[in-house]
Amino acid sequence: MICFTDTTVDPYWNLAAEEYLLTDIQEPVFRLWRNAPSVIVGRYQNAVAEINADFVRSRGIPVVRRLTGGGAVFHDLGNINYTFIDKKIPEEDTSAMFRRFTAPVIAALRGIGVEASLEGRNDLVIDGRKFSGNAVCVHGDRVLQHGTLLFASSVADLSGALNTRPEKFIGKGVQSNRSRVTNISGHLPSGPDSMSVEGFIVYLQDALAGNGGDIVTRGYSAQEKAAIDRLCRDKYSTWEWNFGNSPRYGFNQSRRFPWGFIEVSLDVAGGVIRSCSIHGDYFFTRPTEEVEQALTGLPHSYSKVLDALSALPLNDCFGPVSPEELTSLFF
Repeated sequence: MICFTDTTVDPYWNLAAEEYLLTDIQEPVFRLWRNAPSVIVGRYQNAVAEINADFVRSRGIPVVRRLTGGGAVFHDLGNINYTFIDKKIPEEDTSAMFRRFTAPVIAALRGIGVEASLEGRNDLVIDGRKFSGNAVCVHGDRVLQHGTLLFASSVADLSGALNTRPEKFIGKGVQSNRSRVTNISGHLPSGPDSMSVEGFIVYLQDALAGNGGDIVTRGYSAQEKAAIDRLCRDKYSTWEWNFGNSPRYGFNQSRRFPWGFIEVSLDVAGGVIRSCSIHGDYFFTRPTEEVEQALTGLPHSYSKVLDALSALPLNDCFGPVSPEELTSLFF
């Protein structure tokens, strides 16, 4: 087994590395890694629906799509991610995969006095509260499973970054199931301050990598880094992958402004606004159709919508509204 403990906290690069290790490395792999604050969405989720757009944008939090399924999760430096990549066992279903790869994690936690257990198909819990969500991806005869380990994560940021108003969206995207969460550090028998995040990482590497037999701990070669850099640049850091891959959805939102009520409805496919409809009881001297036409065909991206609205005479179309105020209605 090859063991990696990554030092980069770039979520784009880290997710690119996951794909590279699955598709290009043939040996079993164990990996520990952390991301700077970021929202990581599942392969088939609607990224726009999963995030609290105002919170994420104001804090500059990246949104990155991973290659595995499951729901959206918030990462920060208090969360450690682990990855196992190994041969797929014939006839093994996803439930069996989750049991196989979470077993050493549960054993490692019990080794420091934390009574963790697998609940349902893919969640690890302590006293019924979730600290780890897990997801899998199969490539040929190889399977990747990765999961979160909330050790000392900011629960407030986790709650703030993920959307709690999915009713604005109608579509085929897979919505996340919000769960009560907990940090592992709060369940350490000797107290939450008895082990640092860095100390926990060292313990995990020793405990989990040891389950793979012969271990080779190494970094990435120059060739491997270059390949991951390309995958990061060309795929994982692009709007097309992170947002354009969202399934077709409808978006509807309304708001009462001091100058009138306004409601917007969008049809979005491939991340692009295919149709836009705006209604309300506002007064105008220019037709609303000008705004609808300006937005149709644009990516459903805050910056693109803001740029388009900033170029229009909004006060003539609606009333005394700023481009920023109106743009917020589209997210």
